[in-house]
Amino acid sequence: MATTEEKATPCCAAPPKVAAIAPVVASASAADASSIAGSAGAKVAAVEEWAVDDKATLTANAKASAKGIPIMTRAQTSHPLDPLSAAEIAVAVATVRAAGATPEVRDSMRFVEVVLLEPEKNVVALADAYFFPPFQPSLIPRTKGGPVIPGKLPPRRARLVVYNRKSNETSIWIVELSEVHAATRGGHHRGKVVSSEVIPDVQPPMDAVEYAECEAVVKSFPPFIEAMKKRGIEDMELVMVDAWCAGYHSEADAPSRRLAKPLIFCRTESDSPMENGYARPVEGLHILVDIQNNVVIEFEDRKLVPLPPADPLRNYTPGETRGGVDRSDLKPLQILQPEGPSFRINGHFVEWQKWNFRIGFTPREGLVIYSVAYIDESRGRRPVAHRLSFVEMVVPYGDPNEPHYRKNAFDAGEDGLGKNAHSLKRGCDCLGYIKYFDAHFTNYTGGVETIENCVCLHEEDHGILWKHQDWRTGLAEVRRSRRLTVSFICTVANYEYGFYWHFYQDGKIEAEVKLTGILSLGALMPGESRKYGTTIAPGLYAPVHQHFFVARMDMAVDCKPTEAFNQVVEVNVKVEEPGQNNVHNNAFYAEEKVLKSELKAMRDCDPSVARHWIVRNTRTVNRTGQPTGYKLVPGSNCLPLAGAEAKFLRRAAFLKHNLWVTPYKRDEMFPGGEFPNQNPRINEGLATWVTKDRPLEETDIVLWYVFGITHIPRLEDWPVMPVEHIGFTLMPHGFFNCSTAVDVPPSAGELEAKDSPVAKLIPNNLLAKL
Repeated sequence: MATTEEKATPCCAAPPKVAAIAPVVASASAADASSIAGSAGAKVAAVEEWAVDDKATLTANAKASAKGIPIMTRAQTSHPLDPLSAAEIAVAVATVRAAGATPEVRDSMRFVEVVLLEPEKNVVALADAYFFPPFQPSLIPRTKGGPVIPGKLPPRRARLVVYNRKSNETSIWIVELSEVHAATRGGHHRGKVVSSEVIPDVQPPMDAVEYAECEAVVKSFPPFIEAMKKRGIEDMELVMVDAWCAGYHSEADAPSRRLAKPLIFCRTESDSPMENGYARPVEGLHILVDIQNNVVIEFEDRKLVPLPPADPLRNYTPGETRGGVDRSDLKPLQILQPEGPSFRINGHFVEWQKWNFRIGFTPREGLVIYSVAYIDESRGRRPVAHRLSFVEMVVPYGDPNEPHYRKNAFDAGEDGLGKNAHSLKRGCDCLGYIKYFDAHFTNYTGGVETIENCVCLHEEDHGILWKHQDWRTGLAEVRRSRRLTVSFICTVANYEYGFYWHFYQDGKIEAEVKLTGILSLGALMPGESRKYGTTIAPGLYAPVHQHFFVARMDMAVDCKPTEAFNQVVEVNVKVEEPGQNNVHNNAFYAEEKVLKSELKAMRDCDPSVARHWIVRNTRTVNRTGQPTGYKLVPGSNCLPLAGAEAKFLRRAAFLKHNLWVTPYKRDEMFPGGEFPNQNPRINEGLATWVTKDRPLEETDIVLWYVFGITHIPRLEDWPVMPVEHIGFTLMPHGFFNCSTAVDVPPSAGELEAKDSPVAKLIPNNLLAKL
């Protein structure tokens, strides 16, 4: 993931440019650091082995440190948490491919995911202490002879998920990238395989290449062509095949086969590439595709449902919406920052106001925020979180009819939010002075592709931060709120999802998801209606459904990377019982309860008691002697409306509660397990981990917050669905000794002194007494 130059961007009409890089390396970087996830029991050599790899350097540094001699560490080109570069991805792919036992094995390799193997937190602490800004030597515990500073960081590592198309096996590889050289230096472009392991009984996420192959094989299948002719369609170019994952409903969906159960739609005009094809769903067809061998293995034309007629309001391009009338009364709105932005960027390290953090990106999660901290005057840099990201989302539909009952996509685990991200330079996705970050991925065959301008970072005006006017004097103080927004947008079939992290001047962090795009629709028989959806056009209806998102927050409230001093407290408002303490029947108070173990920390939102949760540091207090903390404030939320025996809940048991809390464990990354596609195992992932009921009273806390929205479609959601917002807030709670908004400078004209209309009504002698 590379950074691009800052730009003040108007709406830009240039098409997105996707750069392809062959698996052969052009250039690359050397010593970096190791890292992330681990899964399904994959055995990886401990990262700490770096500490004994350079004994001579350690000994020399120890002696120099003891003598008070300053140590000049070697320059490092990539922070341990920086996403893999295009060259590093290519090296990792070439290394794994070369390790294939036979030419057949090598030719059958399909590269589902190549990501940075994130290092242990002590390695990040070392990098932040001595190798990268903001340089925090206090992160490293002091020894008797002073800190021991190695001359280099451990090598970076890549983690690869590889699918073998011939054997239908999925394997995980760990590759060390210490031998990354330019091709011009003799072609030594391979790293070192640290480990490899075949993961049995799983199917990895589907890839865009497989989507295209599935569409092609269905559209060339003779019985399918005949079925479409019955529906009046002879031009296969009009047909859209969306290759949905099969999920897991019975043993027939077992991962011994790689399956897709596609949904079919049909456009009306061959010369209109932007036509809304989702306006004409094709129902009554049962299709099962073997993705491994790219063949249709089941086909049945079960029911002839007429295609919905072409709705004149179906399209969404300019001039075609609402009968061809576009608004023409909007004047230009410009966002200008003539002196540039207030943020500073150094690689992937971001500084803005008193915040600093690092930006990452993965094919599965998309945007990742690392090492979040706030600069607090005399207390210095205060950590808030190690890692923030959205790790899963599930979209279950509420219609029991075919094919909608099996529409319950795991859009992160089955498809990948990051791999479906947009290049944001085409439209007005972001406005103002923008810093873009590119993202690099492997494609299915091992090449490297770049999504330019994938992540957007910019400042936004956000109304009033605080205001007060003295009614006696007319003096007013106002501060405008400005926030820093980091975001990306992805498309998964018909829906668009925008993921945002907002940082505020008062120490608040807001997570937001914006849902938009196009509804996934169903066709109706003439005169038919369904109670499980909304009729939005003749022969066309939109089923009710829900969207659930899971945010994983590895918290670090006032904790260094090597410390584990956090706990979680639940707060509920209680009404005082009538009696001596409540003689006026008006009393209520906030009651706190420590969530002491994992099973006790399975909690749901309850707005009737203003329920929220606080992550507290057990060893740091504020000026009143109370523990410092950050509280999670829920937004609007819901729970699954499906019955307890719904098939998708066996893979998504984590949806049964809004809050889960676990102690940090490196390989516990995804709430439904790493491979939810066709997963036959019940409750794998978060719901299984918490059965250990590990203690939480003082540990390295990970919050899993599940939030969702129930979508009952409206006529106004057609042909496009306006943005819906959902999210939550992380808010300082006893973290600061007073409001950090106090020192926000007023903008021009915001400090005012006017004649108070109230003061004019008070007699002068009384005003003088006041």
